[in-house]
Amino acid sequence: MNDIWFYTELGFSHVLDPNGYDHVLFLTALALPFSFGQWKKVFWLATLFTLTHCLSLALAAYGIVRVDAELVEMLIPVTILITALLNLYTADKAQASQKAFRLDLVVTGFFGLIHGLGFSNYFRMLMAEEEEKSGPLLGFAAGIEGAQLAVLLAVLALGYILLQWTPLTRKYYVWGFSLIIALISLKLIFF
Repeated sequence: MNDIWFYTELGFSHVLDPNGYDHVLFLTALALPFSFGQWKKVFWLATLFTLTHCLSLALAAYGIVRVDAELVEMLIPVTILITALLNLYTADKAQASQKAFRLDLVVTGFFGLIHGLGFSNYFRMLMAEEEEKSGPLLGFAAGIEGAQLAVLLAVLALGYILLQWTPLTRKYYVWGFSLIIALISLKLIFF
């Protein structure tokens, strides 16, 4: 049981690590187009991201996948940039359509695989000492999910406050924050 708690805390701190803020940037970009009333869609996106992120980790823990860490570390900010650019493109369009949400699901699932691969080499080393891997994987997934939901709740709450109590429109809210995220991701890619 202590091992599961250790991995739950590790998953939680993995998302909220100030030195690895790329996870929070991606989640912020993911949630920006959605209103607080669309929290269920954001929940499903976060859960899918957790599942695909942990699928990459499981494949690494069981020795099925090995990746070039430098390539993946470059791809992670690319996923953030693409998400921010999609927000810039769709900020003035309705986010309510099922077709748009299906695209969000596909992109989020694929990007979850990439983000999981970014942590997979380290996670594989951690799991080398573990005889039973499913408990630690589930604990790690629970930690990731809890931290992600906290981040997404904060983003949705901030959006609600800014859009209710300032003259800011949804379009400019999404554009402004997505542009900032795009610029930060460019910095992460090139510097």
